[in-house]
Amino acid sequence: MSDKKSSEKSPSSTYNAESIVILEGLDPVRKRPGMYIGSTSSTGLHHLIWEVVDNGIDEAMAGFATEISTTLLKNGLVEVSDNGRGIPVDIHKTTKVSALETVLTKLHAGGKFGEGGGYKVSGGLHGVGVSVVNALSEYLKAEIYRDGKVWMQEYQRGKPLEKAKPVNNTKKTGTTITFKADYQIFEELEYNWGKILDRLRQQAYLTKGITIKLSDKREKHRAKNYTFHFEGGIKAYVKSLNQNNAVKNETIFYIEKEINDTKVEVSLQYNDGFNETTLAFANNIINLDGGTHMVGFRTALTRTLNNYARNQKLLKEKEENLTGEDVREGLTAIISVKLANPQFEGQTKGKLGNTEIKTYVEQIFGDSFNAFLEEHPKEAEAIIGKCCLSAQARIAARTARASILRKGALEGMTLPGKLADCSSRKPEESELYIVEGDSAGGSAKQGRNRRFQAILPLRGKILNVERARLDRMLANNEIKNLVIALGTNIDDQFDITKLRYHRIIIMTDADVDGAHIRTLLLTLFFRHFTPMVLNGNLYVAQPPLYQLKKGATIKYAYTDQEKENIIKEMGGKTEEIIEVAEEESEKSETSEETNEAEVDEETKQTKTKAPAHIMIQRYKGLGEMNPTQLWETTMDPATRIMKQVNVEDVVAANEIFEILMGGDVAPRKHFIQTHAKKVENLDI
Repeated sequence: MSDKKSSEKSPSSTYNAESIVILEGLDPVRKRPGMYIGSTSSTGLHHLIWEVVDNGIDEAMAGFATEISTTLLKNGLVEVSDNGRGIPVDIHKTTKVSALETVLTKLHAGGKFGEGGGYKVSGGLHGVGVSVVNALSEYLKAEIYRDGKVWMQEYQRGKPLEKAKPVNNTKKTGTTITFKADYQIFEELEYNWGKILDRLRQQAYLTKGITIKLSDKREKHRAKNYTFHFEGGIKAYVKSLNQNNAVKNETIFYIEKEINDTKVEVSLQYNDGFNETTLAFANNIINLDGGTHMVGFRTALTRTLNNYARNQKLLKEKEENLTGEDVREGLTAIISVKLANPQFEGQTKGKLGNTEIKTYVEQIFGDSFNAFLEEHPKEAEAIIGKCCLSAQARIAARTARASILRKGALEGMTLPGKLADCSSRKPEESELYIVEGDSAGGSAKQGRNRRFQAILPLRGKILNVERARLDRMLANNEIKNLVIALGTNIDDQFDITKLRYHRIIIMTDADVDGAHIRTLLLTLFFRHFTPMVLNGNLYVAQPPLYQLKKGATIKYAYTDQEKENIIKEMGGKTEEIIEVAEEESEKSETSEETNEAEVDEETKQTKTKAPAHIMIQRYKGLGEMNPTQLWETTMDPATRIMKQVNVEDVVAANEIFEILMGGDVAPRKHFIQTHAKKVENLDI
């Protein structure tokens, strides 16, 4: 920070202890951390970083910071710095301690409530961010660069170790927070580099002109450094999101305008895909559930495109208007609003509720987008053409859906013949296994608990829905059977309250084909049953990779490392281990180390009689397990291992599905080459 910046008195003089307003204490945070950061899992751990970074973003949006740096240090320490004004350090008249200590130890204390020197625009709603980080940190150090001094204060689990004091002179301004998450609170303490990278890149897009730096200096990682700076802001963000798609309008639409102290930014571009990617932000906080800004945008988008299509005779008089569904197919859009008093739903800020924002966005975007269409007639025609094709597909899908998804079918009167349903009619205790192949389906049907476990075998690989519209999807028997079995209907008619099973479990073989089928199913659920995924209804079964047997003792291993550990537990030595596989059965019969071979008629697996040895069976398919084994290892709620499918970052998930399942080969090839060495248990 230059001398000129540090010598300016007006920002610092108005942003002082008087700007900090206290609402209540900090005590509940350590008792119920989930109320403030969502969970104590990896998601909550990373939320600590977001809270501190967001304070720097608030300084940038207020016009006082130009740079934010985040560094992952050794021993679990994280350092976040900004070159803003620095947290005030003068004595607060109510608490009788420094404003810094007030901010760090009092819940709902911050510059986001007061008037004057606080924040006109802020992502924080409750002012709990940095105090929560302090409460949930084993150690925290605050360094404040302000008024020519470096002020420092250290904390342990939210308690100050000493008073804030000046420790040095400086010419710069800003705040540096260094913290270490508390092992007594969090289930895991390992930060995910990719997750942090994606989040900070997003913040750089949303704050046009800011520089955000990220460094990794952890012991077991090679030092990495990234710097993000986007003068194009959300326009550059849209371009990035569409980098793997063929676009309809090369010229990206962008508008930035202020109305009644509210700044509205909108950017959009159409691609030739079938999916919509529309992200809404308020004060740089992503609103996954949308809100009034999203409603205003969608209303104006549909109305503007219909008006333009009518005026230009691109829609015939007898043709019905384009619907919202039609105009959003293939759309990539970012809506970002910055306002003084955001009304969010809860601390997660999932939905914006300010009613006036709908009018602001609708007016600003509608007028500007209409002018854009008038000024770019060829691109406008391409967009309208895309929307009209979508309308035709919608009508075809409606016809297909009407003939396939009858009311009776959804109520279970004509469920798919392949479905082995459970006897329970309570969705909360019922679960549906989607199984690869009739062989595995047969074992699963025999081994299951018929009271609450239903089985639906799939024949082969389902359609890749990333490259297909709904009418083509519903013509696919496997997808049609799955939709009917779930009972929820699909897409715009989806109703999660009609879900017949509250646990949907994908169970495929542990080989390449099984992984592909699992990916195809995940694509289907992510694209067309999104609420189920977000609601935590989707799971992936984890069948064992190995069966290890020594004498009468049988154990199962789910990873190669677990296999090695079990071998050690059994007292095995390398020369004592016999690998058992079907293709080696003839060799087993003539082996000098074995007495004889017998074939278990029930499982059709070749086993070698050698009580002194550890026998290892590698399961390549679910069909290799008999019903009892499948129940014990994969389906018994008391012993099974399942992975719940969650979406922590919608943008990143969307990009991955586009790369892996989209029509463009080059990004997929690059992704495979980049990540090939990270693949475990690859079986080709």
